[in-house]
Amino acid sequence: MLGQNNYGKSGIRLVKLVRHPDRHEIRDWTVAVRFEGDFEAAHAAGDNAEVLPTDTMKNTVYALAADHPLDSIESFALHLSQHFLTENANVARVRIDVSERPWERLEVAGRPQRHAFSGAGEERATTRVERDRSGARIHSGLADLTILKSADSGFAGFRRDRYTTLRETGDRIFATALKAVWQYIPSDLTFALLRRSIRQTLLETFAEHESASVQHTLHAMGEAVLEQHPEVGQIRLSLPNKHHLPVDLSPFGLENKNEIFVATEEPYGLIEATLTRSP
Repeated sequence: MLGQNNYGKSGIRLVKLVRHPDRHEIRDWTVAVRFEGDFEAAHAAGDNAEVLPTDTMKNTVYALAADHPLDSIESFALHLSQHFLTENANVARVRIDVSERPWERLEVAGRPQRHAFSGAGEERATTRVERDRSGARIHSGLADLTILKSADSGFAGFRRDRYTTLRETGDRIFATALKAVWQYIPSDLTFALLRRSIRQTLLETFAEHESASVQHTLHAMGEAVLEQHPEVGQIRLSLPNKHHLPVDLSPFGLENKNEIFVATEEPYGLIEATLTRSP
């Protein structure tokens, strides 16, 4: 008996040049489409009559992008999911994932250049829209936002056993590559403005919080988003601890005054949690 199954097209690179009279804007997105539904005949009997080719999914992304303003990744994902569900009666659920690569406008003589850009780093805006016959659910977020604070962070009073060697500290570097995913309650929202506001809330809380641990700051960040943005029903945060370890300079007859560190990639601590609104 065939169990859960799905198929679709991933890694659809979409770049649209939005030509305003006084400037250009770039939309650099990666889209994935996934179908779930009645595909028993394709699996069991090799009957492809109800299988929309994944190449058609790719073509549909480009065709719909031509007439869509691409004002936000959420609005386009909603548009795509509605199209696919309407056009394919045997599909029970459509999932659209979109991530955005940002570009920053270059400056020339202190003024923004109209049509020249540079890459803005590793951070990506993300969204996932899941739509079935009852409606759509939107989970948006960000990934690989590298942030660091050099003060107001410590880790002490933790549990110890015979294998514990970590020293307590009240003054350490706190660095992470933040991943956040939040669920919107309504679906008719000004997504681009709301995303910027949520991102700023996360950054401000990280910067100002007196951190007793990564868990402590994670909770404060999620709590601040829920308090300041009633459109968000829940938020999940993932904070890998990008360790910066003090270097022992004593073999060289030197004292490390908490100034010289080695940044390590692996192993790393990974702290994750979901915060939801109280019933």
